[in-house]
Amino acid sequence: MTDFTLADFDLDAFVRATLAEDLGAGGDITSLATIPADARFAGVMDSRDAITVAGLPIAEAFFRALDPDIDIGICVAEGEAVPAGTDLMRLSGKARAMLTAERSALNTVQHLSGIATMTRRYVDAIAGTGATLLDTRKTIPGLRAIEKYATRMGGATNHRMGLWDAAMIKDNHVAVAGSVEEAVRRAVAAGIANIIVEVDRVDQVEPALGAGATHLLLDNMDLAMLREAVALVAGRVPTEASGGVRLDTIRAIAETGVSYVSVGRLTQSAPAADIGLDFALA
Repeated sequence: MTDFTLADFDLDAFVRATLAEDLGAGGDITSLATIPADARFAGVMDSRDAITVAGLPIAEAFFRALDPDIDIGICVAEGEAVPAGTDLMRLSGKARAMLTAERSALNTVQHLSGIATMTRRYVDAIAGTGATLLDTRKTIPGLRAIEKYATRMGGATNHRMGLWDAAMIKDNHVAVAGSVEEAVRRAVAAGIANIIVEVDRVDQVEPALGAGATHLLLDNMDLAMLREAVALVAGRVPTEASGGVRLDTIRAIAETGVSYVSVGRLTQSAPAADIGLDFALA
């Protein structure tokens, strides 16, 4: 079994819940009816397109949950960029178990590799600019840990994992507090070490910094405004460009001098990777 652990992610519980959702009360009635109990399959999971790989150890866990004695060989490393036609995993074991686990395993690898593949394109687009790509909290509920793992496999850096690990003061917080300064002051008074402040105007930069912001999120600013804000900050805190970033715009944004560019679509809109799994009698 491949050693695979993630903080705040229970692999065994995820596998159990996913398989239970698929099996329901009746089990895999098709395989039970058509496949002899002693039948054995050999299979190959492969990429149909060029992809960046993520999720193979999780796929392995699905197969092993139903056939602990299955023979599995993972052919490529997590985070590896591979061409179309690459073998990702080879399997040999009980046919019923492999057919029952197939969809859950493929869904996971297709989804996570899709995220990693899109992420890698964005990372490559800003290569050499000095900016770092960040993901966001725009994740499917319950899948944040593995979706953010997939962005790391694609070369990004994780932003906040949740509401608990950094304050992010946005316009609604400012509206209630009365001003940027007051919102930041309250966060400082609460003893919060990491205070991200969203600003959408250059005149908000100095008030935010003066009150104690440790990171500025420059929201939906055009290129000229980004350059002005970066110059004003002058390296005192990290700066992050955010809002509507696309693959065709990210390099120009990164070249304004921001420390980070965050992209929600990495987890929100990445298409599934084209990955297949073909079986034959062993």
